[in-house]
Amino acid sequence: MKSMALEGWFSWFIVIWVFILVGLFWIGGYFMFRKFLKRLPKEDGKSVLDWEEHYVKETIHLWGDQEKKLLEDLVSPVPELFRDVAKQKIAGKIGELALNEKSNQINEDLIIRGYILATPKRDHKFLRKKLSERQVDMTPYKHLF
Repeated sequence: MKSMALEGWFSWFIVIWVFILVGLFWIGGYFMFRKFLKRLPKEDGKSVLDWEEHYVKETIHLWGDQEKKLLEDLVSPVPELFRDVAKQKIAGKIGELALNEKSNQINEDLIIRGYILATPKRDHKFLRKKLSERQVDMTPYKHLF
């Protein structure tokens, strides 16, 4: 009778593949759980994602072509896989600022402030680099970083 010891390259391939699959499932589950938490309604009955969609819908008419291009350029460093999610989150924050300030149109100042506020602190280094590439004076925005 043969023992069940791991012998040969195929057996080691199976063991390594199992660890890879478990790791990928863990990573996918982590991101799905985060998305699930954002979908849960808060005290006001709306979730974080519902509010983002609300702000975007309420301010969509305030966006001009130039402002859309600016937002597209600012999110260009974000990996393409996450770019749409980042753009939605940033546009939601910009819309929230515009509605709170009762702005008649979205301008560069609103876009930059919304972009800074919607970007996680760990990504501010990339944000500063992108703003300096565009030759944007960051002095008025220092308090937001």
